[in-house]
Amino acid sequence: MTDLLSLSNVRKVYRQGGLLGQRLITAVDDVSFSLTEGKPEILSIVGESGSGKSTIAAMILGQTGPTEGSLTFRNAPVNFNSRRARLAFMSQVQPVLQNPFEAFNPLKRVDRYLFETARNFAVDGRGNDKAAIEKAADQALVHVGLTLEEVKGRYPHELSGGQLQRAAIARALIPQPRLLIADEPVSMVDASLRMAIVNLFSRLKNELGLSIVYITHDLATAYYISDRIIIMQKGKIVEQGDARTVLDNPQHPYSIALKNAVLTADT
Repeated sequence: MTDLLSLSNVRKVYRQGGLLGQRLITAVDDVSFSLTEGKPEILSIVGESGSGKSTIAAMILGQTGPTEGSLTFRNAPVNFNSRRARLAFMSQVQPVLQNPFEAFNPLKRVDRYLFETARNFAVDGRGNDKAAIEKAADQALVHVGLTLEEVKGRYPHELSGGQLQRAAIARALIPQPRLLIADEPVSMVDASLRMAIVNLFSRLKNELGLSIVYITHDLATAYYISDRIIIMQKGKIVEQGDARTVLDNPQHPYSIALKNAVLTADT
């Protein structure tokens, strides 16, 4: 089997401070994991703030490169020397960010974002065909429980946080990617709607064959949604494996402490 995504001994070090007082900060230290091509799954990366999980997301998305180690998508290094190369990569790997209100300009209609995404990625090979563009946007919205009619002409403030996050997920689906990188996607959503978004990710995995890297500090939703789980502390993986196996019987003291702090006996 070939890897969809592979990180091998990845390390990310940042330099902080001026020339006279510079110090090195290791954000990610010797991290390795992979996702298998043709085997959709939800891999959760769990840890507190500063654990390195969002740095991993940034490296997977090509926003920053590893200091050491290798990071590949479909056996090709994740780096871009042209806009065309970046677009080709982003047609396969899409982000879902933490705050949907930051993902959309408040002065720009939500449907324009969807149409621009369809146009940029030339969905169905018809980048200037208005009907094809609207169809692509509507199909993506239907996958997340919305329709184009519901969002057309509306500004971000006219949608609820849950609707806006669904619209953001729909936008990510338009290029028909194989991998979503969801970085704290429910932390800014009302608590009553979090499980609806989490269930949506499970449904997208099953219906569209998507793999999802779900990055969160919320162990309860990770327990519920994950096929596999990685637990990180201070840039290092302290435990990883099948989600139920790891979380039902954690071995590392940090994993045990996380479970005791979050999960109730009947979870």
